[in-house]
Amino acid sequence: MNDADSPDNADSPGKGENLHNDPESTPLPVPQSKVRNVDDIKYDLIAALKTVYDPEIPVDIYELGLIYELNVDEKGFVDVVMTLTTPMCPAAEILPPEVEAKAREVEGVSDVKLDLVWEPPWDMEMMSPAARLQLNL
Repeated sequence: MNDADSPDNADSPGKGENLHNDPESTPLPVPQSKVRNVDDIKYDLIAALKTVYDPEIPVDIYELGLIYELNVDEKGFVDVVMTLTTPMCPAAEILPPEVEAKAREVEGVSDVKLDLVWEPPWDMEMMSPAARLQLNL
């Protein structure tokens, strides 16, 4: 009788058996942080911003041209530069926080900085062709 067949070694794996086939002894893979491509994050950010509407205009803020800059770095940091239709815009209290919240919901975003600017002032020429069509302009 060899050692693998002896009663003392009955629970031990025999020669040629792989210890790693036992689910309890298999090490779990180390989860890597979800790193997304910057372009994919930016695409999803634009889609998220297209769900934000100025309550007085039936067009999303992205197509209105209220988003002047949208930058994403490799670490998921997002920098949004936006404006409103006028400095006295009634939505001034709700739109910037909503934009920031929508951006934070995008997978891969680690932080958001939003700058509300007034220069250059927004005008209707900043709207996309789709927005103009939607508003019959």
